[in-house]
Amino acid sequence: MDKIELQVAPREILGKKVRHLRRQGITPVHLFGHGVESLALQCNTGELERVLAQAGHTGLVSLKVDHEKRSRSVVVREFDRDWRKGQLLHVDFYQVKMGEKIRLEVPIVLVGEAPALKSKDNMLAHELGTLTVECLPAKIPDNIEVDIGSLTGPGDAIRIKDVSLGEDVTVLNDPELVVAKISYRPVEKVEAEVVEEVEEVVEAEEAVEEAGAPEEAAPGEEKEEA
Repeated sequence: MDKIELQVAPREILGKKVRHLRRQGITPVHLFGHGVESLALQCNTGELERVLAQAGHTGLVSLKVDHEKRSRSVVVREFDRDWRKGQLLHVDFYQVKMGEKIRLEVPIVLVGEAPALKSKDNMLAHELGTLTVECLPAKIPDNIEVDIGSLTGPGDAIRIKDVSLGEDVTVLNDPELVVAKISYRPVEKVEAEVVEEVEEVVEAEEAVEEAGAPEEAAPGEEKEEA
């Protein structure tokens, strides 16, 4: 992956007043880390969006703070958006030390083809979306690929203990947790339910007709006029 760089500046506006920054196309940023003094920063929103798209939560970012000679190596720890408009509200960066291991969530990507899915009666359930790993910053994987080619029938599953990442990356999740599995597709009962509903409607209509039908006069009797 190409080096991801981002220019930021110290921020003096704090609290609720930061909404004025957002109106100007500037997003509040917070920098923190192990043994690192926390900093309130700000950055052009468009540049931040570019970095978030490139780095996700696993890519290393070279953060250049105004008036500092050396860049800081950071990862995106968290970001918030307005749930209605999608506007970027805030970004947290975690500063790493290249010789110190870091713990973070890495997305799981399922690859390959499961033989079990050749049957329409089977379905694939992706049970786990991320793995919690620990490694040096330079060894952080962009994602973790899990091959589902071994899933041949219902009941087959891939667990965390089946995923190999090498010696450089340690997985911290429970080894028995299921990543992906094959199960039978639920039998749809829609057709039977529709038939039952139609029968109920027909019965109801017949009951209404019987209740509303005029009485027939007995033989030799005339109907009374209203």
